[in-house]
Amino acid sequence: MTIKNNLRTGIFFLFFITLISSSIAAFFLNKLSQDSNAILHDNYNSLVYTKNINEIIDLVGIPNQNQLKIVKENILNEEKAVTEPGEQALADSLQSDFNLLLKGANLHDNYSSIKDRMKRSLYGIMQVNMQAIEYKNRIAKNTANVAILIVSVINMLCFGIVLIFAIRFPDYINKPINELKLGIKEITNKNYDRRLSFTSKNEFWSLADGFNQMAAKLYVYENSNQTKIRNEKLKFETIVKNVTDGIIGFNEHAIIIFVNPVAVKLLGIDEKDILGLSAHQAAETSELFSELINETNPIEDLKLYLDGKESFFTKELFEIYTPDEHYPFGKNEVISKRIGYFILLKNITRFYKMDEAKTNFIATISHELKTPISSLKMSLKLMEDKRYGTVTNQQKQLIENINDDCDRLLKITSELLDMGQVETGHLLLNFGSTHPKNIVKFSCETIKFIAKQKEIKLNIKCSKTLPEVWADLDKTTWVLINILTNAIKYSLVGSIIDLSVKKISASMIEFSVKDYGKGIEEIYLPRIFERYFKVPDSEFIISGTGLGLAIAKDFIESQGGLIGVESKIGEGSRFYFTLPVSLN
Repeated sequence: MTIKNNLRTGIFFLFFITLISSSIAAFFLNKLSQDSNAILHDNYNSLVYTKNINEIIDLVGIPNQNQLKIVKENILNEEKAVTEPGEQALADSLQSDFNLLLKGANLHDNYSSIKDRMKRSLYGIMQVNMQAIEYKNRIAKNTANVAILIVSVINMLCFGIVLIFAIRFPDYINKPINELKLGIKEITNKNYDRRLSFTSKNEFWSLADGFNQMAAKLYVYENSNQTKIRNEKLKFETIVKNVTDGIIGFNEHAIIIFVNPVAVKLLGIDEKDILGLSAHQAAETSELFSELINETNPIEDLKLYLDGKESFFTKELFEIYTPDEHYPFGKNEVISKRIGYFILLKNITRFYKMDEAKTNFIATISHELKTPISSLKMSLKLMEDKRYGTVTNQQKQLIENINDDCDRLLKITSELLDMGQVETGHLLLNFGSTHPKNIVKFSCETIKFIAKQKEIKLNIKCSKTLPEVWADLDKTTWVLINILTNAIKYSLVGSIIDLSVKKISASMIEFSVKDYGKGIEEIYLPRIFERYFKVPDSEFIISGTGLGLAIAKDFIESQGGLIGVESKIGEGSRFYFTLPVSLN
């Protein structure tokens, strides 16, 4: 039976119960009404008739014709209303005495006796009807009580039936719905073995059949997908285990879910001891892991030992977000949810080896070039000596050009040698206490000639009261010369350069060189101190390697100071560096 028919049956059943209860109540009410009518019909009328006759008989004197007519009508009505046993005899006696009263014989002598007999008959009639009324009233009350009892029992029975129906019938509808809800929940949890079974062939049976077919297809689909996923997972695990980089994977709760063999060797922890730990728990067991998960202080390249060999690694963090169809090439910061991340320890050992080889090559070449260049300069100096013969003006010009080229080559080789020392860690510093004025003096004497050529004036501010600095005099002088040389190169003819030295804190002295040239665009400022970087599109055609400021940065930082630049287009540039105050 269908659910629609079940609902109809339930409604008709409730209607039928209501109809039965109402019919029984109507039956007993009708019976009670009949009993009441029986009381109020003949018996009540007989009492009315006897009352009317008594009122005339009780009058003083002999009744007149109209009064006798009333008595006669009431006696006739009483005879018609006779219903009770013995009432007929009393009515006949009343009629007989009334007939005597009508004949009028010896009326005056016999009226009193006739009146008494009629009264006795009337009293008897009244007595009989009153008893009948009491009897019928008892019957009516009994009928009412029986009706109340029966209707109450029927109502209780109907209430019980309706209550059972109200409890059971919703369950009949709700039970399959609940089973369907549980089935859907199981499917949501990927339990595709779940099946529904209903005995009644109704709409729920059809729905269960459709549900079971869906679950079966999902089961097949899931198994086929799981096979693909297992294959892809196997490929992924094979790649992760065989790469030369260390990989540590985390879920969205920062729990370690995988770690490859390289990472295990670097961390020095067994794989089984680290899997399932949170990032903070793992950090307590490994100092290296503590550095890796520290996101506030980004770490530089790591020098570690892998298989007993010195190796270098760099850390990279990759976050995994839920895919978003609207952002296929990135993540939506508002909608996308991070479901995991992994740390990649990228093996850059081969780059370090290549860089070391490059540095050694440059150092070797620079060292080998320095000797022939020095010899060439010596030969040029001898050619200028008149003792070895005179030279023409054209030859003199060629000698000067060759000499300039030799100076440039000598400077480049010196810078390359210095850079090689810095990169290999063989930079030798001779620390000592010296007054800032000495550094300024040696630097200004060196660049005095090229400043004079461009008619550039140096404004120097360096107080004698400044404390001494703890630094390598030669290296620091080289840095200041390099900065002053650049300032002169990028300044216009006849301009001014400010060189100032001041104490900026209790422990630091600042050297500052300010020019009023074109200035440097803001986008290039972060790269000024990078190796081999030169500001592009310069108005000045200036040769150089792009190593001077990079070497200067290494020299200053090696002495515990800082170096920086401030510049605005059209306002010039200010290069500055700091050195610590000597404690001696």
